[in-house]
Amino acid sequence: MELGLSDTQEMFLDATSKLLDERSGPGRLRELIDDPAGFDRTTWDQGGQLGWYAMFVPEKYGGGSVSGAAVPDAAMVAEAMGSRLHTGPFLATNVVAFALAEAARADLQERFLPGLADGSLIGTWAVAGRDGDWSKSSGGLVAHPDGDGYRLEGTTSYVHDATTADLFLVTARTPEGPVQLVVPAGAPGLTITPLDSLDLGRRLAEVHFSQTPVAGPDVVGEGEEAARAVERQLQVALVLQCAETNGVTQTALDMTVGYAKERVAFGRPIGSYQALKHRLADHLMWLEGSFAATAYAATSVQEGRPDAAVAARIAKSHVGRWSTHTLHDCIQIHGGIGMTWEYDLHLYFRRAISNEVLYGAPYDHMRHLVDLVEENER
Repeated sequence: MELGLSDTQEMFLDATSKLLDERSGPGRLRELIDDPAGFDRTTWDQGGQLGWYAMFVPEKYGGGSVSGAAVPDAAMVAEAMGSRLHTGPFLATNVVAFALAEAARADLQERFLPGLADGSLIGTWAVAGRDGDWSKSSGGLVAHPDGDGYRLEGTTSYVHDATTADLFLVTARTPEGPVQLVVPAGAPGLTITPLDSLDLGRRLAEVHFSQTPVAGPDVVGEGEEAARAVERQLQVALVLQCAETNGVTQTALDMTVGYAKERVAFGRPIGSYQALKHRLADHLMWLEGSFAATAYAATSVQEGRPDAAVAARIAKSHVGRWSTHTLHDCIQIHGGIGMTWEYDLHLYFRRAISNEVLYGAPYDHMRHLVDLVEENER
């Protein structure tokens, strides 16, 4: 995040960076490729001690952010994680913590927020249909009324870290509109099918529900209330993902600039040729735009401004498009070595490409921006 950081934020970021330098990076990601969980529990627990998952949780439940602005603080951590290809359910757990802190009843907050804050509970958000629609209109999962609760039927896909999650925040549809529910792992009728992922450090899955019962006390929100909550959750997810992607892109671009200074062709470093200089300068310009768009979106979402929906989608549209454009060119500038297994650049490339489409591709968000403009003009 391109922000003026306070002394407290600087200390928090420094502690975060030191832990990530010790416990993350391309080498650690390679070690975890065949691990079903895909992340290191020791590092996860140490992150909990630093407060990585507590930023959206009220203080009375063991949470709190270092600056009092949880979205920018969490985005700062996400960017640091992206630059080191950190693996684990940081984003998913924080989105669930945000959702419960903002919209759930006190009894649900008391049950789950302390565990989410310290990392003893892992949460994930099940919302997308198989078509990759992350909006509240997604039809992948239906909730049938059953007494004061519901029974879930259907499939939700691209669920982050589903195999290690302790609880699922589930968004489903009903004839009256969307509903949000908390479903514990191991609930009757809940089965998980892991998916192959381009990003070797990310675990995605399909989650199937077959007449899965959800009691009334586990209902987070219904109707218009749930629709507003889903929109807010998506905004937070987009900001954190954009921040992570910026960290990925910055590191890959730095690697490429370094390579261009060292790789010699026709007696000169290839970075001395004007054509490559201009390409790399263009990528830096687009990356600075990504930092600015993400920083503005983080502040807008944090403060609940009227333009928060627009700002989050502009950030995702810009970051998603230009990060992958930059990574493609980084591969080209490296030549054949850029896609060899032993070289780390392809791991950053995979993360950026994966992030481009998760939580909605840039085209989807640009289309939604048009809808928002039309709504405002009515």
